[in-house]
Amino acid sequence: MTSTTRRSARHLLPLAAAATAAALALTACSGGGGGGGSEEAESLDPDEQITLRMDWWGNDDRAERYNEAIELFEEEYPNIDVQANFSSWDDYWTARNTEAAGSSLPDVFQMDLAYLTQYGNRNQLLDLAPYLGGELDASGMPEELLDSGRVGDALYGVPQSTNTLALFYIPATVEKIGVEPPTADMTWADYVQWNAEAADAGTDQEPALYGTGDFTGVFWMYIQWMVQNGNDVFTDDGELAFTEDDVRSWLELTADLRENDQLFPAERAAQLDPMSGFTEGEVATEFSWDNFLAGYLADSGADQIEMLPVPTVEGSDARAMFQKPSMLLSAAQTTQHPAAAAALIDFITNDPEVGEVFGTSRGVPSTESARSQLDAEGVDAQVIGYEEDVADQITEPVPTLPEGFGTIESAWLRLSESLGYGEITVDEFIEQWFAEADSALS
Repeated sequence: MTSTTRRSARHLLPLAAAATAAALALTACSGGGGGGGSEEAESLDPDEQITLRMDWWGNDDRAERYNEAIELFEEEYPNIDVQANFSSWDDYWTARNTEAAGSSLPDVFQMDLAYLTQYGNRNQLLDLAPYLGGELDASGMPEELLDSGRVGDALYGVPQSTNTLALFYIPATVEKIGVEPPTADMTWADYVQWNAEAADAGTDQEPALYGTGDFTGVFWMYIQWMVQNGNDVFTDDGELAFTEDDVRSWLELTADLRENDQLFPAERAAQLDPMSGFTEGEVATEFSWDNFLAGYLADSGADQIEMLPVPTVEGSDARAMFQKPSMLLSAAQTTQHPAAAAALIDFITNDPEVGEVFGTSRGVPSTESARSQLDAEGVDAQVIGYEEDVADQITEPVPTLPEGFGTIESAWLRLSESLGYGEITVDEFIEQWFAEADSALS
């Protein structure tokens, strides 16, 4: 489809919305995900010269894709100029928190499920629901996925893609260490034992090679492990549904590896930052979301990276995995151009060429239109194939995250780093983390 054709079709959508508002509202109520328009939602003026600011977190690879997508958007909306910015994950949220306090958030910005409730409950995000059926089309997205962007009745984020957890490994690094690759039928105990053998085989090399870093420092992995064990993570009231003993059991999975110096050293990880031991070829495996594959390949230069499902708990073949939106797009409540912000979110979410640009680098695209021109080869085919392979293992909903989740996730990571440096014990980790969690969730 040419730019002219796409522009004409896109700009006809607001005109058609008035005639079809009732049908769209019925679709939303019946599960179609399309939503209905609102008389209070302003329409986009094609003659008004508008400047929008858009921010996201990510690496250079993601930045190149976003910039290409923004160029396509500006071709279709020549009256809108988009000023783009990106940063690392930690720097990104530091900046957003500062901006939120000063009511100066970007017009459109990447949102993570961990922070959606926090920003939404504090009236810092634009409710996008009034733009459904107008500047924003969600009819090609499963309603349960769209609902993950809601806080109460308000739609504060539009999911961009789906992903699930995976165990990544680099065959070349495994071969260099001299051990057999990890397998899909491993239990957690098997995986720990594999890492002990990998460290014993690799630490005499220069540089030293390891099987893994301390994966217990990733809060989402703890959540996955809790779900696998049939436990709730948070209550409906947004409180913790687990105990100190649950956390201790998780941290003790890698206790022997820590004690025997069989985990990638925290000191070396700090030296390599912002790269990692995995992307530098000094660590063979790493847990992350499946959409990280493109970035891992770009950062590591590896010819091949494989993905396996997460290990199982002892005595069970069920992995109890879940999917979540890999990221969402939100708009600031303070934006001076809400209709234009909604149009930008719509374009990035739905445009077939944008879907082709991103591929699966942000996860599997959330809408049918974004997937329609996706050339499922290479990385894209691998990510889609992985999600298809584990589809029967994705049996649990993603836990509902409470306000304050981002704070407790960051505290978990920070204390895990202190644990890795040997500055605190497991008991001190637990004591300090629960104290911070009680404060953050209260």
